[in-house]
Amino acid sequence: MTIGFLHIVGMVLTLALIAGVGVWSGRRVQDAADFTTGGGKAGPWLVCGAIMGSLVSGQATVGTAQLAFTYGLSAWWFTLGAGLGCLVLAVGYVIPLRRSGSVTLLQVVSGEFGPTAGYVGSVLCSIGIFISVIAQVLAASALITTLFPVGVLGAALISAAIMTVYVVFGGAWGAGMGGVVKLVLLYAACVIGCVLVLGGSGGPAALLDAVRALLTNAVLGESSGVTSNAAFQARYLSLTARGAAKDLGSGVSLLLGVLATQTYAQAIWSGKSDSAARKGALLSALLIPPIGIAISVFLTILAIIGIAEKDNPKYYGIGGDKQEKVKMSEYVEIIRDNKPMQRLMVAGAGCKLALAIATNTTVLLALYGILMGNYNSLYLPMMVLGYVCAVPFFLLSMRTSQKLGQRASLIRYVSVALICYVGVLALLLFSQNGNPARMLSFPFQGGGAINLYTILFIVCFGIGYGAYYATADMPIPMVADCSDYETYRSGKYIPGIMGTLFSLVDKLVSSLAQTLVAFIFLIFAGLSDLPTDSTPYSGGIKVAVIVMFCVIPMLAWAATLIAMKGYALTGEKMKTIQKVNAARKEAVANGMSLERAMKEITDDSVKKEA
Repeated sequence: MTIGFLHIVGMVLTLALIAGVGVWSGRRVQDAADFTTGGGKAGPWLVCGAIMGSLVSGQATVGTAQLAFTYGLSAWWFTLGAGLGCLVLAVGYVIPLRRSGSVTLLQVVSGEFGPTAGYVGSVLCSIGIFISVIAQVLAASALITTLFPVGVLGAALISAAIMTVYVVFGGAWGAGMGGVVKLVLLYAACVIGCVLVLGGSGGPAALLDAVRALLTNAVLGESSGVTSNAAFQARYLSLTARGAAKDLGSGVSLLLGVLATQTYAQAIWSGKSDSAARKGALLSALLIPPIGIAISVFLTILAIIGIAEKDNPKYYGIGGDKQEKVKMSEYVEIIRDNKPMQRLMVAGAGCKLALAIATNTTVLLALYGILMGNYNSLYLPMMVLGYVCAVPFFLLSMRTSQKLGQRASLIRYVSVALICYVGVLALLLFSQNGNPARMLSFPFQGGGAINLYTILFIVCFGIGYGAYYATADMPIPMVADCSDYETYRSGKYIPGIMGTLFSLVDKLVSSLAQTLVAFIFLIFAGLSDLPTDSTPYSGGIKVAVIVMFCVIPMLAWAATLIAMKGYALTGEKMKTIQKVNAARKEAVANGMSLERAMKEITDDSVKKEA
């Protein structure tokens, strides 16, 4: 796609409109009450705009469309859960919130449970809003960097600046009016997009048939396991394509998020009456779900159509439409001779094993509940800490991958995790059940004050968890490099086989994780059943926890680093491989035999031509 002058004008006008609404709405802000709740003067549409302006953001548009491309209709759970949350907010929470006499959820919590709960809640709410804002900035940055020659940092600053203008200058008024404008633009884009797609494809039935044909008879579908009509329906036309527990859990998490977030409660308080607030929440419940499904369908179709242009035999490897099929007997040779793929499979298995074992719910129950004695006060804060610490590492790893390649990024941040977990290991070895000074303590859900031991654990665990969580799935996109290398090495174009081999190892490790957890508890703690919150502390449980929470991840990371040390596909090497493959492809297209192209066109010959 080429970005033309009219595209740029349209985008600039849209951004200017949103920012202008924020500045204009600032004229209505006369005091703190106007800023926080709009002075309680908002009508139903402004209440709806304030809710949807925050809720229907990058996650509901870019994120939902991305998930829909992979799993189809099940991506709807984000906006469906958000809509259900607004419905529950309207039916059960509007009146109690408005009659509480508070202007923040934390005031409600403090009045009900005391100031300590209010302090902890303020930290958790701030973290939640911080994560939500980061998700929106990342989505906006992805669009800006795709459309314009702007770096990730510059795109993030631009998106943050625009958000700041329409919120800071207008407060609740700016959020509400900006949300209404956003609502109109989103619905206009959805309606126009659906009309164009359905009109151009001949209606919903013809559209589904076209998409089914694109997937079930092409490499695109084969690489993702969609090779039949039944597989297509199960993958793209099911609300539980990722599994009932995962998809329903996504919907429930959104519902709870709406009820527990200050932004949406603030919109309710901004209503000029109970009726206006309730109608605004009901409007949101009605309008949010269709946006998700419309954007998912529209952008998924566009993505598939875009890929379909390249999903053509003439683009396959070096030989194009002359590409020979790989025989089953050649699979062993591919696995044996593709050294980077071997190393990547080790790295992928190591990263997956470390994540699956260390975050296993039974292991965490044993750590925080049995070893440290207070699961309820420790589990949630520590997991939130880990996710928050992962955010900067996601940005850093992305930056490093762009500059130095994915191998360098994986090595760098796995090394950070390994070093930090040396500290976590030492702290767990030093821990002593029953001695408060040598146990974790956090002022949440009945926990005590933070001590020095907890501070040291937070530092080591937070940085280490953030580093390895950000790189846990990094080996997956590196499979494409190994596929290009196989084409470079043998002339064979086999992305489906490469992806299947890697996926086999990934799924094998995931399926064995729970079995390994049970086996370790049996060996070290003598437990024939998995421990529960009523299982008494023992030295064997401590050893088992240390082995699974620290030792196994550290060994897995060490294996990853060893494997990556000899991984030849650096950023510079991949540039050379891509040039060689392109040169060979051009030569074959001009009549040269594949065997001759493989022999004559090498790294040296390409460098000489350059």
